[in-house]
Amino acid sequence: MKIAIVGGSGYAGAEVLRLLAAVPDAQVVCVTGDSSAGTALGELHPSLRALYGETKILPTSAVLDSNAEVVFLALPHGESQKWVPQLRSATIVDLGADYRLSVKDYQQWYGHVHHDPSGVNDARYGLVERYRDRLRGAQLIAAPGCYPTATSLAVAPFSDAGLISGLVTVNALSGVSGAGRAASDRYHFPRLAGGAEAYGLSGHRHTPEMEREIGSLVQFTPHLIPISRGMLVTATATLVRDVTNDEVFHYLRETYQHDPCVIVRRDPPSAKDALGSAAIHVAASVSPRTNQLVMMSAMDNLGKGAAGQAVQAWNVARGADELVGLSLAGVAP
Repeated sequence: MKIAIVGGSGYAGAEVLRLLAAVPDAQVVCVTGDSSAGTALGELHPSLRALYGETKILPTSAVLDSNAEVVFLALPHGESQKWVPQLRSATIVDLGADYRLSVKDYQQWYGHVHHDPSGVNDARYGLVERYRDRLRGAQLIAAPGCYPTATSLAVAPFSDAGLISGLVTVNALSGVSGAGRAASDRYHFPRLAGGAEAYGLSGHRHTPEMEREIGSLVQFTPHLIPISRGMLVTATATLVRDVTNDEVFHYLRETYQHDPCVIVRRDPPSAKDALGSAAIHVAASVSPRTNQLVMMSAMDNLGKGAAGQAVQAWNVARGADELVGLSLAGVAP
């Protein structure tokens, strides 16, 4: 298949390129990035030099003449909707936010008008573990956000079963790559190293995705920590009946028995456990004293949180094994 990567100069786009190199029937014919146009891909991303040699990064408009059958869009919010209407003859996988929410919710949380409402209606939400059947044959896939993925896969099994009720409190830690490649004082090494900080306290844009998937009001507090990639989520909610740790473990195992990317554990996962992989590690623990269920997950924000998830959803949509091009083994130490 002829494949184009729009936004290949960024971290998520580069990760898609790395994964596609292991997909036997994938031929990358176009890589774009306006700010880096004319630069060799291997120069911008030295880690990809052995795979893509002197492939040049092109202006974004080049995708229109690429004859690509599949287009991965790795663009900031608000950008994908400018290109999707012109690319509908191809299968599109959008790693951005433009097609994840209803038009109303998008405009409320992102603060500007959506210019492709028909595309929003056509898009399939790419969280494979919850929507595998709906993704088969999809032509426009909206890959979920990293925080909603980590939260939904940890919490949704229990909210779906009616084991928890009321407010769900979500605290999350994320590596700096989740903020993208653009330079900023906030991500400057002397400020970031050795520290940690919360952000998005007035309402992070990923909140409505979480609330939709788990069906509850969410109090979400994301934190930036000084690691390149990785994500750790701890969510708590009130139990509606007494359960044991064995019961919640076996319930998770049963829920995800047919989902190879979900690793169910008894022990709390670490943010490093899924590094470099398309896996997500989930666990849960009962707190009898407070009658709370503690739900945890760990994943690579560029793996299952972005590029790995996009490739997984595309594999399902085209009827391939969902793990083609993906690894479930993390990189350690």
